[in-house]
Amino acid sequence: MKSLRLLTFAAMLAVLLLISCQQKEQAPPAANQSAAPAASGGQAAEPKPAPAEASSTESVPPEAPAAEEPAAKGAATGTRPAQPTPARVAPKDPNVFTVRLKTTKGDIDIELHKDWAPLGVARFRELVDSGYFDGARFFRVVPGFVVQFGIAANPLLTAKWDGSEIQDDPVLQSNTRGIVTFATAGRNTRTTQLFINLGDNPRLDNMGFAPIGKVVRGMDSVDSIDSRYGEAPQQPRIEGEGEAYLAREFPNLDKILSARVID
Repeated sequence: MKSLRLLTFAAMLAVLLLISCQQKEQAPPAANQSAAPAASGGQAAEPKPAPAEASSTESVPPEAPAAEEPAAKGAATGTRPAQPTPARVAPKDPNVFTVRLKTTKGDIDIELHKDWAPLGVARFRELVDSGYFDGARFFRVVPGFVVQFGIAANPLLTAKWDGSEIQDDPVLQSNTRGIVTFATAGRNTRTTQLFINLGDNPRLDNMGFAPIGKVVRGMDSVDSIDSRYGEAPQQPRIEGEGEAYLAREFPNLDKILSARVID
């Protein structure tokens, strides 16, 4: 009876061992090899292999170039950087232009202002454009007061302008040093003669002498115009004989070589 029990126990043990071996063969994968989630097609995705460790004999890759400076705060990506604003050039005043007198003493630049004396400036521009002043002498020089010009070198040209008087302009500027003004023989008698003030002459303002412009460059040339003859040259003879009279009687008088608008 005891032997039968031992045989039965041995048989049961053998069955348990057999079942245990079968369960081990059907065991799931190890916990450290987690499966990839299923792809959308229902098949399991293959796991990507881990990158191999770099061998000590392999060359070290060069350093990556330094990153560019980040864009300024608030700047939009891909937009051009702010451009410098060009300097603004003041528009030219249509009331102003410059005439250059080339003289035997150097260049004299006169800035004319239409808004000072529109009739006088228009006449001066007309004389310049016609070449009236080319070769004309500075025939009257009174130091500290005025230097006068405006009788043509050619007496025929002087005669052409005889009787071409223009109306007076109101006096809007003062006759100070460097100011250019038409000479007159009374009311509404301006024709071709002008003077440059060598000093401040405000008394001329109340006499109706209306400035038309001012010397802006070459006042040193104006100051150096020969004054040795003073007021000796006679205007009627200059008008009738022109350069021939002045060259013969007053050869050292300085002259205007040309008069041109430069801007």
